[in-house]
Amino acid sequence: MRNLQLDELTLFVRVAELGSLSAVARQRDVPVSQVSRTLVRLEKAFGVRLMQRSTHGLSLTEEGRTFLEYSRRTVQTLEELEGEFAARSGVPSGKVRVASSTVIAQYQLIPSLVGLAARHPQLQVELEVSDRLSDMARDGIDIAIRAAASLPETVVARKIGTLGRALYAAPAYAQANGLPSRPQDLAGHTLITNSGVPLLNEWPFLVNGERTSFSARGRWSANDTGMTATMIVQGLGIGRLTTLVGEPLVRQKLLLPVLPGLIDLQLVPVHALTASARHRLPKIMACLDYWAEWFDAGAVTPASARRAR
Repeated sequence: MRNLQLDELTLFVRVAELGSLSAVARQRDVPVSQVSRTLVRLEKAFGVRLMQRSTHGLSLTEEGRTFLEYSRRTVQTLEELEGEFAARSGVPSGKVRVASSTVIAQYQLIPSLVGLAARHPQLQVELEVSDRLSDMARDGIDIAIRAAASLPETVVARKIGTLGRALYAAPAYAQANGLPSRPQDLAGHTLITNSGVPLLNEWPFLVNGERTSFSARGRWSANDTGMTATMIVQGLGIGRLTTLVGEPLVRQKLLLPVLPGLIDLQLVPVHALTASARHRLPKIMACLDYWAEWFDAGAVTPASARRAR
């Protein structure tokens, strides 16, 4: 047992999290046989079976679950030690894997990378872009950008901004079709909706102090928020976007706000989440500090909506 290497424990943790030898092999860019041999070596060292193999995949034995718990503790302790020494050096360097939704990546994170590179030239950023919520441990994510009112207790969360949702249309659409003056007028317009998250198609309003909503039925729809934004910018209709995306496009005169004084923004905080053992690493802290400034510099709440509230 004393001849075991830390990397073998790290590999076992990844196999347990992903449930697949081939997935770990792809992550490490090594043959599957090499991952398999490491697993066999661990089992021989302890004299127990750690995983059951079947046509349905891998599953931990009781001994495997015990070994996973101790392996995680060991790996986390080393990461904490790494963070302690790295924090003293103070030089942010290395790769940071960042998960976010498509639309936040496209309209916020990607535009921010030039400034981040200028400030920290030794940093590398790899974006994991998807509208689904990523599993940070399973997917090997260093930072996850999420907008949510409640967060898991297993992560360190730093608020970097605020997100609301409002209605927008392109100037070309407004010129050709006009814009509604009341929520009920939306029924006479071409609408763009989200087929992936139907709840986002219930458009909320605050009219004379009373909350109401409009059930949008889109002529055009997409299951990706980035594509929804593109369709709105192209003048295909009126749609609902996060203010993190919509307001910068308004400032660029690519979009116009629709019913801005009546929108119920339903504001929620935007957090950058990190694993508790890694949040002190200079490369992580450098990204968090920079993006907190970046998001704060962009006014995500429409001025007209702020006045209405």
